[in-house]
Amino acid sequence: MRWTDRLIGLISTLILARLLAPDDFGVIAMASLVIGLTDVLLDMGVHVSLIQNQQVTQSHYNSAWTLKILQNTAVATVLVIGAPWAADYFNNNQVTLVIQVLAIAQLIAGFENIGVVQFQKEMQFQREFLFRFYRRLIGFSATMLAAVLLQSYWALVIGTLTMRSAGVGLSYLMQPMRPRLGTKKIREIFSVSQWMLAGNIGSFLANRLHRMFVGRYSSTAIMGGYTLADEIAEMPTEEILSPVNRVLFPAFAKAAENPPELRRLFLLAQGLQNLVVIPAAIGLMMVAPEVVAVMLGEKWLFAVPFLQILALVNIGAALTSSSSYVLIVLKKIHLNVISNWISLVCFAVLAVVFLRGSDPAAFAWLKLLTTVLFSILIQFMLLKRNLAGLRYGDLLSTFIRPMIGSGVMALGLWFLGIHLYLPLSVALILKILVGGLLYSSVIAILWKFSRNSSSAEAYLIEKIRLRIKNAG
Repeated sequence: MRWTDRLIGLISTLILARLLAPDDFGVIAMASLVIGLTDVLLDMGVHVSLIQNQQVTQSHYNSAWTLKILQNTAVATVLVIGAPWAADYFNNNQVTLVIQVLAIAQLIAGFENIGVVQFQKEMQFQREFLFRFYRRLIGFSATMLAAVLLQSYWALVIGTLTMRSAGVGLSYLMQPMRPRLGTKKIREIFSVSQWMLAGNIGSFLANRLHRMFVGRYSSTAIMGGYTLADEIAEMPTEEILSPVNRVLFPAFAKAAENPPELRRLFLLAQGLQNLVVIPAAIGLMMVAPEVVAVMLGEKWLFAVPFLQILALVNIGAALTSSSSYVLIVLKKIHLNVISNWISLVCFAVLAVVFLRGSDPAAFAWLKLLTTVLFSILIQFMLLKRNLAGLRYGDLLSTFIRPMIGSGVMALGLWFLGIHLYLPLSVALILKILVGGLLYSSVIAILWKFSRNSSSAEAYLIEKIRLRIKNAG
């Protein structure tokens, strides 16, 4: 589901990168930051509350739907009123009207059928896939048509409005539940949501504050390139972690009262994620010049250094994604909040003191530093204290082989790059093939010597054997 959704998004990005200028992406990036910040400041996290609660009733859904409508109405109101101040912050008057029009999309989205949460809660992933796929496809079609006709950033605005509207209509077509306005369970939902709210704010700012600084101190074109680089850098982690986490969250919730099983599930999930995400991120860093030139065009080459640094930043998501869900199901949401806010405050203080007006790459390097020193280390410490029986050696074993394999792969790609004189598209394909072969070989050798029958590699091999057996 996630890969299909992202494939549509990737195709959209590639086409728009050719049709639109970096300035167009910059305007939308600035507006999106403001909308995202406003949304998260008022987000009650009702979906998480519904999934976590194993005794959910129709009253819970009614109250959650009511909260969602109130939340999105408040977001739309704040956006319309605050748009001029946002334009002043970014020194770009075009941002004002874009934000105000996109506020309508936020208002529309609030009326989406809350019942679609059941697709994830009950692991009905085929239905969830169809819902998201149809919504994305409709939005993609509208964006492409508008881009060809208008060739301006308004194509992205039109696409967003269309996708949000389609989401509301599809949610009622595909989910028979008909929620009603109600407040009976609002207090219960809010008992979970208040920590989710603080956590979502911290997480959003931790992931997006570097863009806000770049937008403040750089041109609209640089902001567009930096944002596009960050979005591409997120792809290896987002597109692997998101589908896995949609399954893991309800699975972790069911194992919350069984610590040994929860620990086993967590270590397996962590190992699988690290095994794929770490080499994907490091590989992207090594082929960044070819990726930008081939996929986006020469006018985006200035974004290559941003992409290389931000690709490394997103390894942090692979190392902390599962642990955050474990803390949620253990009813330790506040610890996730603390971890996010420590990393956020450290980044903000260092940026304000040392990087005001600096080159955008400096903000990316600072983001990498604070992710390693604060987000990852603190998250592991909190998990160790709260997941019974977990040892630091268990955590280390899940990423030591992927890190070694990725290091060998990076060294091989660097050596290949300085001796390679081929067209960029051919070089990109060759590097991907060589990198994949190098990494797989090193992982296979390291796993063979480890003799670990419960590792992620062993799990994958067993699954492949079963697939082959069933196919035969």
